[in-house]
Amino acid sequence: MPAIARGQESFFDLMNRGNVLRDADKDGNTAAAQALIATNEPILSFDTVHNLQLAISQYEPFVANGGWEEVPQEAFRLLLGKSGAAVIQLKRRLISSGDMALLPNVNDMFDEDTDRGVRTFQARHGLIVNGQVDEPTWYALNVPAATRLQQLYLNFTRVQAMAPNLSPRYVVVNIPAATIEAVSDGMVEQRHTAVVGRVERATPIMASKVSQINFNPYWHVPKSLVRQDLTKYMQENPNYLTEQNIFIYDGSGNKIDPSTINWANITDQQVNYMYRQEPGAANSMGHCKINFYNPYDCYLHDTPTKALFGENARFHSSGCVRVDGVNQLVNWLLRDNGDWDQTKVDTTFESLQRLDVECKARVPLLTTYITAWANRQGTVSFRDDVYEFDAQGKVSFEQA
Repeated sequence: MPAIARGQESFFDLMNRGNVLRDADKDGNTAAAQALIATNEPILSFDTVHNLQLAISQYEPFVANGGWEEVPQEAFRLLLGKSGAAVIQLKRRLISSGDMALLPNVNDMFDEDTDRGVRTFQARHGLIVNGQVDEPTWYALNVPAATRLQQLYLNFTRVQAMAPNLSPRYVVVNIPAATIEAVSDGMVEQRHTAVVGRVERATPIMASKVSQINFNPYWHVPKSLVRQDLTKYMQENPNYLTEQNIFIYDGSGNKIDPSTINWANITDQQVNYMYRQEPGAANSMGHCKINFYNPYDCYLHDTPTKALFGENARFHSSGCVRVDGVNQLVNWLLRDNGDWDQTKVDTTFESLQRLDVECKARVPLLTTYITAWANRQGTVSFRDDVYEFDAQGKVSFEQA
């Protein structure tokens, strides 16, 4: 991306910029933007079908008339207080998609209204809300309106097919949004940020029921990760297993010394050893694992790497789903057990006690692929087609 050229500014330009920066309520703009999407309406529900229909009816005539204009590269890194011709084009783009109100006169100052418009756009597209036309925002601004309409068509068909099978209470993992919703009686009771599978190790799409919570679990390293990852880590750092509290066992339960393994030439016998990480702060599953039947060895879990939840694109896992605030979700899943509350969940986490709890209520869990949805107030959200299912035109998926 090119840097933005700076021209000479007059005294009055500098004063105007100073006033804009002083008077803008950036925190208020962020809160207003997030309020548009942080409703208690589920991404997946009967209402979503109706809301998507309305969004399609609004986008169709707009696309037929040519859609919105591209935002030039000169808009890259624009933010509050900047000025220039690219700001005018940015404003026109934000007005076209309803992120800014229609103005009788569009000037070249990135003012508070523009800041609010950019933050609204970012919130609708699942981007970090910072008010700056950063790289993810610039690329999202330049997705054609016709592409967004096609997303609406595809997701309308997907949601329409899934909605009739929903139970009164369910959990939805929406892969493109990397979010989780705990839904009861048509309302979202909890919403969690997630980390899902990267493209080459995608999270599978399926329907199941939550069966068990493993508190402070051992992590048995999958054979695929032993071959693909552990061997590389051990070649780079021979103390890696020790540092990560991972022990190796043979088929008889005997411990194997890592130094006796040739990590540069791993064999099938060595891959078939059991590699077990002990409970603790470094455990890859954190303080809990949420089990549900599926043939993919996929599950929801805690994680020690919390920083990943703050990223724009949260596609880092090997297929399983990491959950931010997982202790609250565990409490929600165990509420029918009668003897669990938030304090007991948190205390059990902190104790590092190994404990398996069967869920009395087998709450349905769905992993889904929804890249466009809308709520009752007309806010339309979009996400990137990370697994390229939209590009393939897929509207139905084989489910376990």
